[in-house]
Amino acid sequence: QVQLVESGGGSVQAGESLRLTCTASGYGVSRRRCMGWFRQAPGKEREGVARIHTDSGSTYYADSVKGRFTISRDDAKNTVYLQLNSLKPVDTAMYYCAAARPDIYCSGARAVSAFTYWGQGTQVTVSS
Repeated sequence: QVQLVESGGGSVQAGESLRLTCTASGYGVSRRRCMGWFRQAPGKEREGVARIHTDSGSTYYADSVKGRFTISRDDAKNTVYLQLNSLKPVDTAMYYCAAARPDIYCSGARAVSAFTYWGQGTQVTVSS
């Protein structure tokens, strides 16, 4: 089992930045896999924000965050980051880190169902 812990959320003004951190631990944590960040606003479905494969480093982004958010990883620390720049009120949501099974192709892993392990979430609130 892989355990994920997110941190770094907070309340900011529009235009400001945050960096979210997801630290993985547990059995099999070193296996290369697709890692993702999702978010869920009140009353809305959980949506994918960004993904990265911990082997190739390939990244994928939702259109709504391209050019503003950056996903990266530090393999030595079993950590994945999400840099959030130029934040907007519409970015307000609970942000979740997720890990897929090693056999899942990251390029096609857009859905919530593609990911097996989830963190507890970290809240991001952006005010205008």
